[in-house]
Amino acid sequence: MIIDCHGHYTTAPPALETWRKQQIATIDNPSRAPSRSALVISDDEIRASLEGAQLRMQRERGTDVTFFSPRASFMAHHIGNAATSLAWAQVCNDLIRRVCTLYPDNFVGVCQLPQSPGVRPENCIPELERCVHELGFIGCNLNPDPSGGYWKEPPLTDRWWYPLYEKMVELDVPAMVHVSTSCNPCFHATGAHYINADTTAFMQFLTSDLFKDFPALRFIIPHGGGAAPYHWGRYRGIAQDLKRPPLKELLLKNVYFDTCVYHRPGIELLLKVIPADNILFASEMVGAVRGIDPETGHHYDDTRRYLDPIEWLNAEDRRKIFEGNARRIFPRFGARTARAVNATGIPPST
Repeated sequence: MIIDCHGHYTTAPPALETWRKQQIATIDNPSRAPSRSALVISDDEIRASLEGAQLRMQRERGTDVTFFSPRASFMAHHIGNAATSLAWAQVCNDLIRRVCTLYPDNFVGVCQLPQSPGVRPENCIPELERCVHELGFIGCNLNPDPSGGYWKEPPLTDRWWYPLYEKMVELDVPAMVHVSTSCNPCFHATGAHYINADTTAFMQFLTSDLFKDFPALRFIIPHGGGAAPYHWGRYRGIAQDLKRPPLKELLLKNVYFDTCVYHRPGIELLLKVIPADNILFASEMVGAVRGIDPETGHHYDDTRRYLDPIEWLNAEDRRKIFEGNARRIFPRFGARTARAVNATGIPPST
């Protein structure tokens, strides 16, 4: 089985964006805000939004299942207040649940949290519990900067976040560190803000004892880990200068990286620097970079094409990256597939 751990519903039917615009227009008059039931999207509209995009690409690229979450750039936690974010998260998560119900073999849900600038993270716990217990989701996306590029929240390692981490450990779900829209004109959203956030999260983890307090807490840093793998020697040296343990001991039991790196040399660097136990296959399709690379003739986000030809990647490490690590880091997915096998006697596709 090939598991893509990083996918967003970027092709959702237009009615979702219309609902959001209505919500934003009524922020100052909540009594006129659209209800969750006001979003009307048919099953056929959902099918049409996926059949020509994510599902077609799964078939063409030979992947089996995508861990699927709401569109990251649409989370926009900086808009409105906590009530605004909760209503928006519920609408988006409910739509992901419908996708997963229509295509249970292709998509598994990962939730958007109702974060809002200055609002304590424990405010997200009820929605996280709902998504895990009622919707069957297996993880969450955690925005380290709900302000949208101005970094007003405490670092991810601050005790301010601890109640949410306690719940994540209790539920046994990991978080992908994922920012949303950039409101700061200095930072292009997908080219700067995303990579900045990935790198910033890694550095926050390096300088803290977070994982002494939460040895079972797990984070995926997407987009290949930002700048961290490329500057691995720098971070090893910083840890050494700060009298921290080696990175393998300090971070690599809790921090993982995906393969959303859109050229083969970058993928090869990631594989040479980061142990295979800490890498999860991902493409983010249909995501930030949708075009065709003129040097290869293939889509930039067809990341399996970068991995398959690497001759020095052995079969066991390949299995870990494509499947094994995702099952280990998202244990609720492993439990789900085990139940399916027990019920049918048929193992998942391989």
